[in-house]
Amino acid sequence: MAENNPTMHAICYESYGGGAAGLKHVDVPVPAPKKDEVLLKLEAISVNPYDLKMQKGVMRPFLPRKFPQIPASDVAGEVVKVGPAVKKFKPGDKVVAMLNIFTAGGLAEFTVAKENLTVARPPEVSAPEGAGLPMAGITALQALTQVAGVKLDGSGPLKNILITAASGGVGHYAVQLAKLGNTHVTATCGARNIDFVKSLGADEVLDYKTPEGAALKSPSGKKYDFVVHCAQAFPWSVFEPNLSDRGRVIDLTPGAGSMMTFAVKKLTFSKKRLVPMIATVKGEDLEFLVKLAKEGKLKTFIDSTHPLSKAEDGWAKSLSGRATGKIIVEPQD
Repeated sequence: MAENNPTMHAICYESYGGGAAGLKHVDVPVPAPKKDEVLLKLEAISVNPYDLKMQKGVMRPFLPRKFPQIPASDVAGEVVKVGPAVKKFKPGDKVVAMLNIFTAGGLAEFTVAKENLTVARPPEVSAPEGAGLPMAGITALQALTQVAGVKLDGSGPLKNILITAASGGVGHYAVQLAKLGNTHVTATCGARNIDFVKSLGADEVLDYKTPEGAALKSPSGKKYDFVVHCAQAFPWSVFEPNLSDRGRVIDLTPGAGSMMTFAVKKLTFSKKRLVPMIATVKGEDLEFLVKLAKEGKLKTFIDSTHPLSKAEDGWAKSLSGRATGKIIVEPQD
C-alpha cells in the first residue's frame, strides 16, 4: 500500500482543550507497520474517558507527546498488512487491539497495532463489541482479580463488593465479571439505569442521587470487602463506615486527594485502605476477555454508534458523562 502513498480520513486535535469542537477532520498518510506491528483496516473504535482526559491536558507534559494527536486506543478491524517479525496474524484476520497510548491513532480508517496487544476476534464477537473491551474491560478485570482477589471460576470465599458508576464502560464490565465469582454485588447508578444494572447481575442497585445512594449504604446492611470505584466525588468519609474491617477502596481514577488518603491510611497502619490503581495493558488479559465474550459470559453494551464523519458527536456524548456502556465510532466504506 505504501508504494502509492495512500491517504486516509482521520480525526485529530492540535492542542489541549476544545472538547468536541476541538476535533478536526483531516486526510493523512496511511501508517506503515513496523516489524512487530500489524496494519489494520478499522471497523469499530471505542471512545474512553481517558481519551477525553488526554485532550484536556490531564497528563501533560507526558501525553500526548506531540500534536496533532489522533486519539483513541481501543479498536477492532481487519489485518491488511503485517510487519516482517509478526507471526500470529496474516492479512484477512479479524482482530481486537489496544494501541500504544503514547501515540494512539484509533480515530481513523487505518491504524497500526503491536502484535502483542492484538488478539484474534472470533465471529461470535462483533467489531463494536470487541472494540469496547480493551481499556475498560482490562481495568475491571485487574481490579477484581488482582486487587480484590475474586476468582472468576466461582471458587473462593464470598466477597461483598460495591461497584460505583456501574452503568458506565468500566462499571458494566465490572458487575458482569464480579458475578462470575463468588460475590454479592451492590452497585450505584442513576435512576434511569437501575433496571439495566440489575440485568447485568447486580444483587442490589442504589440510585446515587438518593440519600441512601449518596451514603453508599447497602440496602441489606452488608459491609463491603472491596469497592471498585469507577466514579468520582465520593470522599473517604463516605466509604469508611461502609467497609468491612479490612475493606479496600480500589480507586480507578486516582487524583491528588485519593493519593493523600492512600498515604495517610498506610502511614497510620489503618486496616481500611484506599488503593489507587492504574491498569497495566496485557495481551493475555484482552485475549481472556474476548474468550468470555465469545462464550456469552461477558457482554459489551453499546450506548451509541457514530460514523467517523461525525466522530465529534460520540466525543460529545462521552463528555456528557451520561453514556450507558460504550460509545463506538465506525468508519464507513
